[in-house]
Amino acid sequence: MPTGAPAAAGRALPTPLPVAPAELAPTVNADLEQAVARRSREVVIDLARLEREGYLVPSQARSKLAEQMRIIKRPLLANANGDSGQTIPRANLIQVVSAMPEEGKTFFAINLAMSIAMEVDHHVLLVDADVLRPSVLRRLGVEPAPGLLDVLQSKDLPLSDVLLRTNVEKLSILPAGAANQKSTELLASAAMSNLLDELAAKYSDRIIVFDAPPLIPTTESRVLASHVGQVVMVVEAEKTTHSVVTQAYAAVAQCPVVLSVLNKCQNKGASDAYGYYYSA
Repeated sequence: MPTGAPAAAGRALPTPLPVAPAELAPTVNADLEQAVARRSREVVIDLARLEREGYLVPSQARSKLAEQMRIIKRPLLANANGDSGQTIPRANLIQVVSAMPEEGKTFFAINLAMSIAMEVDHHVLLVDADVLRPSVLRRLGVEPAPGLLDVLQSKDLPLSDVLLRTNVEKLSILPAGAANQKSTELLASAAMSNLLDELAAKYSDRIIVFDAPPLIPTTESRVLASHVGQVVMVVEAEKTTHSVVTQAYAAVAQCPVVLSVLNKCQNKGASDAYGYYYSA
């Protein structure tokens, strides 16, 4: 039943002005952020421990590592923001991967997420997608929690219920969740594809960083690469062979953008012997 008073006879009702979708977007995103905040819980990252172990933390915004991460993240953010001169579907979904285990991909993924969280205009969701060897929560000093695999297994568990807010203002985490015998199949399932669709649509205002399994010994990352807009390949200097790197690149060739970072590179004469190097 209408609640407003009827228009006077002979008097035309004013024509409402159309509202552009772009004008509605901030309200929609704000409502979504509030809903997620209500349903998710907050955890405390042990920032002092991270700093001692060489990770980037917000208090080290002017460190050499922070500067290196700024160089690396700029092209990624330009792609995600549509500022690179090309349209890249799902460019806000960034998969961090390596050819083999122990090349430093999780270390890099955490640093990338932390660096993006230090931006003025970006929120970041760090997803532990290395479900066979999850380590993101352990490295952050956070207790195990339900996450990705639990959502994929249950139709009744919404994504927002397992997202973890952190004491780093713009950083949230999606844990790997409880492992099971079908972990590999779940990452390649229709449920995973639907979840990625949800992440791309509902969280389009966020950068989503996936710490993914290594490419050569597993198949999950190859499937994930077909659903994300950007892949960052972490390559360990003086260890990973050219032929292995070539195989890894071929495995993610379907992704629109594949970038590489040379990790654990020894710099003779430099003040430190650890750094990231970026190449396209």
